[in-house]
Amino acid sequence: MLAGGALFALLLAGCSAGGEPTPGNSAVATSGASADPTTSAEPASSPTPTPTPTPTPEATGFPVTQICGDLLTLQDVYDFNPNYGSAPDYSPTADGLAATAATHNGLTCGWSNQTSGELIEVSVVAPNDVLMASLKQQADADSQAVPTYGTPPTVDGFFTYSGGSGQAQVFTGTYWITLSTPAFSEPGDADGLLSVILAHLG
Repeated sequence: MLAGGALFALLLAGCSAGGEPTPGNSAVATSGASADPTTSAEPASSPTPTPTPTPTPEATGFPVTQICGDLLTLQDVYDFNPNYGSAPDYSPTADGLAATAATHNGLTCGWSNQTSGELIEVSVVAPNDVLMASLKQQADADSQAVPTYGTPPTVDGFFTYSGGSGQAQVFTGTYWITLSTPAFSEPGDADGLLSVILAHLG
């Protein structure tokens, strides 16, 4: 009887000990999940866009619609010197201003002295702003300014004598005009033809 009562008491003690919840384990698990700072998501950073470089405009000339007869007629050339006429086999002199004009969509024309064969070379280019600035800078460095060719800044004129040939250049708001010939030894020699060309171009 005593042995049976002791065994029953022991069973009751084991049930109450195993059935009590352990507050420590559940508290640690709950607080650990919310308190861990590594579980919070950080905002994703967007990449910084790379700026696209602006391309530098190319120095070029627009196509010229005029023909040689629009610059100087045979009568204009005759009035300058009756011994000058057309030069059907003309091509720009190498390394000359007309050759430079030809590389920029320019119009190049030639008239020949029927006795000596010396040429008057005329060229017209319609430069864009980049080419116009470059050509003016080069003319200013290589030549002397000639105010009689026109009134700056509407018309800027330059002249140089090099390699046995006079070279006149005129810049308007639209055109770069050149005249090259052994017949020009000083700036005033080009005045007459340049004024006619400017008048024809308007």
